[in-house]
Order: sequence, then structure tokens, then C-alpha cells
Amino acid sequence: MSFRIWLSIITVLLLALILFLARHELHSAWLLLGQVDLWILLLMVPVQILVLYAGGEMIFTYLRAKGQVKNVSKWEMIRVSFEGNFVNHVLPSGGVSGVSYLTWRLSHLGVSPGRATMAQVVRHASTFTAFALLLLFALFAVTLDGDLNRWIILTSATLFGLIAGGVLALIYLLSSKRRIDKFAAWMYRALNFVTRKVTFGRKRKLVKEAVITEFLDDMHHDFVELRHDKKLLIKPYVWGIVFNIADAGLFMIAFWSLGEIFNPAPILIAYGVASLAGFVVATPGGAGVYEAIMVTVLAFAGISGGVAIAGILLARVVILVITIVGGYAFYQHALAKYGGPKHGAKAHG
Repeated sequence: MSFRIWLSIITVLLLALILFLARHELHSAWLLLGQVDLWILLLMVPVQILVLYAGGEMIFTYLRAKGQVKNVSKWEMIRVSFEGNFVNHVLPSGGVSGVSYLTWRLSHLGVSPGRATMAQVVRHASTFTAFALLLLFALFAVTLDGDLNRWIILTSATLFGLIAGGVLALIYLLSSKRRIDKFAAWMYRALNFVTRKVTFGRKRKLVKEAVITEFLDDMHHDFVELRHDKKLLIKPYVWGIVFNIADAGLFMIAFWSLGEIFNPAPILIAYGVASLAGFVVATPGGAGVYEAIMVTVLAFAGISGGVAIAGILLARVVILVITIVGGYAFYQHALAKYGGPKHGAKAHG
């Protein structure tokens, strides 16, 4: 079994242990849910739409600046964002399904696979670097709060280091044609090696090396252009700030609906750690892991277990309902319009 499968199994076991140890807090959380102010909770709907809009703008602002998707309406952009979010929440792939689906989806808007992927790289880089800026403010806020556990400060500092390291590693890779070619060759061997193992030698190649090279060359070309015109990143970065504030704000609204108002800095830190974990763990949308991590971080911040569990679970349920109800309809419409299940399967490759 692959490392990701083993990691998922271990995660499930740890979650079972956490649920057992937190059984009293779960009971308290259940009682708290009876106090929800539905009018305040309904604020999550427009804020969730703002999250999806900002996520779409990070991609489409870049593509418009490159002279593509000129005739794509704002409504179509929100639909595409809804679809990608739906796929990420439903398919257990640590975010890979969403990237492959959006690449396929954008191809029907005239965007090449390499440029579509680069747009998503810009989107994720904008998200994480914008979050890093907000994290610095959160780190400053929790440092001033002497009542907060020092583990929170260590966690936020570590998270900032991981984001900075990841962005620098990506820049290092994409800035050199020689490194791109070496990476393409390595990826070609790795993908086909895994394919042979999984299919017991029946299928020798999943993809051709020339396809990978052409794909990465497109990304390298876009990256070189970005280095000479850094202004292209300003708008995606601004939308990244909006995205992070709104996305973390969903949890604040959930706590507010329970009558709980406190320092938003721990929420932002917990949100960042959980989001990062969602890229590693192969559960749909990071389900289970996301909630457990956020509750744990908030517990270190001094928020009672019952309150943390109630607020996080309430927010996640509302987010999931909006994502599935809206996303599924748009997703099925896209598959019907652009080729049906065959193309959908290909998109998830």
C-alpha cells in the first residue's frame, strides 16, 4: 500500500481515539447546538459565496491578464469555482482531483493544460502567501495575549516557515529549464513505475514523457513571463487576502451564532494548520482530520472543548451542505455539456 493509504488508515485510527477521549466534550457540544441563532448562521451563505468568488478571481484574473477567457462571465467563473470546490470535497485525493478537474474544465474555455495548471499554481501561491501575511498579524496578536498557550505561537511560526519554504521550492523549480527537464524525467519514471506496480505489469505507461515535458514547459514559460511582469500577481494576491479572511470568517460566524465571541487569531491559525493538512491526508475534503486539528489548536488556545467542537462541526456542516448542493448541480451540468462521464473520469485522472 502507498504511503498516503497508510497515512489515511493511521488518521482514521487516531480520529477514533480522539472521539473516544472527547466523548464528554461531544456531549457538551450537542447541548450547545440547541442554542444556535439561525439568523446569524445564515450569514455563512453570502460569505461562502464570497469565498468561492475570491477563489475563482485568483485564477481568472491571471488568465484574463494573459489574454485568455475574455468572454467568460462572472457567473460562469463562480460556477467553475463551485465545481472545483465540490470535486475537492467529494473525491479523496488531497486536492489533486480539483486541480485535474479544473484543468479539464478550463480546457473547454480555450485554456491550455499547462497554463490552466499555472493559473492554479498562482491561485494556491496567492492563497498561501496572503495567508502568511495574515498569519504574521495573528502571531503578533497571540504573542501579546499572555493567556494563550506557547504551543500556539510555535505552531503559527512553524506554519509560516512551511509556507515560505514551499513557495521558495516552487520558485526554485520553475525558474530553471534544466531543473524542469530533470523533474519531468523523474515524474515520467515515477508515474509509470507506480502504474506498473498497481496494474501488476499489465499497463506499462500511464503518460508519455513528451506530454509531461510540454506541460511543464508551458508552466516554465508562464513563470518566466511572471518574473518580468510581477504586476500580474497583485490582483490574485489581493483576492487571496479576501479569500483567507472570508474562509476563516465562516468559523467566526459559526461561533458567533452559538453566542461565543473571542480573539480571531487562534481561529486563523487553526484554519491554516487544518487547510495544510487537507493537502496531505487523502480523505474527501480532509474530512475528520480538518475538524480534529482545528479543535486541538483551539483547545491549546484556551477555548473549551465543547465550544470548539460545536463551532467547528457547525461551520463544517454548513460549508459542506452549500458545497454539495450548489457544486453537484454545476458539476453534473458541466459533464453533460462537455462530454459526460467519460470526460469527467478523464478529468479526475
